Amino acid sequence: MRLIRHIATCLALALGALPAHAFETQATAAWVYDVTTGTVLMDKNADQPVPPASMSKLMTINMLFEALRDGRVTMETEFAVSARAKAMGGSTMFLQETDRPTVRDLIHGMIVNSGNDACVVVAEGLAGTEEAFSAQMTERGRALGMTASVFANASGWPDPTHRMSMRDLGILAQHLIEDFPEYYPIFAETEFNYKDRAPDNRFNRNPLLDLGVGADGLKTGHTQEAGYGLVGSAKQGDRRVIFAITGLPSEQARAEESERIVAWAFRQFSEKTVAKTGTRLAEAEVHLGDVDIVGLVPAGDVRLLVPALVQDSVTAEVVYNGPLTAPVAMGTPVAELIVHVPDLPDRRFPLVAEADIGKAGFLRRLTVAAQSLYGQYIGSPAS
Repeated sequence: MRLIRHIATCLALALGALPAHAFETQATAAWVYDVTTGTVLMDKNADQPVPPASMSKLMTINMLFEALRDGRVTMETEFAVSARAKAMGGSTMFLQETDRPTVRDLIHGMIVNSGNDACVVVAEGLAGTEEAFSAQMTERGRALGMTASVFANASGWPDPTHRMSMRDLGILAQHLIEDFPEYYPIFAETEFNYKDRAPDNRFNRNPLLDLGVGADGLKTGHTQEAGYGLVGSAKQGDRRVIFAITGLPSEQARAEESERIVAWAFRQFSEKTVAKTGTRLAEAEVHLGDVDIVGLVPAGDVRLLVPALVQDSVTAEVVYNGPLTAPVAMGTPVAELIVHVPDLPDRRFPLVAEADIGKAGFLRRLTVAAQSLYGQYIGSPAS
């Protein structure tokens, strides 16, 4: 039997005054995620596959970071520049066929200059051809949980089959931040000029880096079909927020919308500890145990990200399959705390048994059996 215990009152007291103001974005698709608490703050068409433009360069960068991690290349490994790479239009780092850029150069060229030529060099250097590399990116994306991503090239060059979702871009951004801390700071660099060839393309296009809002990445994108987009991340105090937006009508609109999202994410939400480790939140019935009930407690602090300003808006319930059957070991997960916060997805936390519950002794089992039989006898119709 699935039993539910409502505990809204105790959590409301812990949270105090709370709120909810939805953010209206002009982006056609958006995903905003609080990394610290694992909370999705905004989901607007976030799973829709759309043209990602240069934001998909993050996957090419990821493939090169993984090659570094695996020891297949080093920062000083030199790559050849093909005629195909040199001929790439759009944003470039102005590579020539006689150049032998290092991995370090190419990383900076992709991140800061958004170099299409650098992406082709990396693709050919790692996989032989850009086509083979694109297939590898798609396969690797699936392994990372990017279910809506299909890559047709390494640069984000317009192609009807080259698609990513905003959620996938957010997943990729989190992977880059958490799995490659030694390389991630490059995303915050604001200028790179390979052999002094790109005076007009040497600046990082990320509009947030110089605003003092804690922004430290990741990548802009723009094509006529995609509009203007940005995969961004900012860290303030102990909190980190990642977001991905697309479909903005102009570079200025992208800059303004990105700044608004960062301000909203940090100012309209706060992190709260609503239950400490070991705090009894509910009780579960125990069948044939040496006691009849066991306390249900969180194994760790329960921390929530909540909006601000509205009182009594957070509710919670404890759900478990019961009654529990003895024996029950202390610390065993036996229930789930489900917290409902307005305008945010439900948060779920495991609850564990507060104490060891042994099997009932013979006399107690006999008493329980007798009570059960008596209850059945009393409830049976008269003959």
